[in-house]
Amino acid sequence: MTVAPDPAASAMEKHSLVISGHRTSVSLEAAFWRHFVAIAEARGVSVNRLASDIDARRSGNLSSAIRVFVLDAVARDSWDIPEGDGTGSA
Repeated sequence: MTVAPDPAASAMEKHSLVISGHRTSVSLEAAFWRHFVAIAEARGVSVNRLASDIDARRSGNLSSAIRVFVLDAVARDSWDIPEGDGTGSA
């Protein structure tokens, strides 16, 4: 059985963030952004704070680092991932 993806979930959206006092933006698919916001809420932090934590440990593009973080969190089926996991660093 083939399931067609929801076009709205894969639509690219630009989101503004403030990281270390600097305004920036990330382009993420709607589905990744929804999960990213939910993870931040579950941890009791703002999306800016969570993005800052990911930014501090990333080695590449911030949008990609957020996608990897969200994918790892969803794969673990837990949004309470210890710091350092899912950001591309050990």
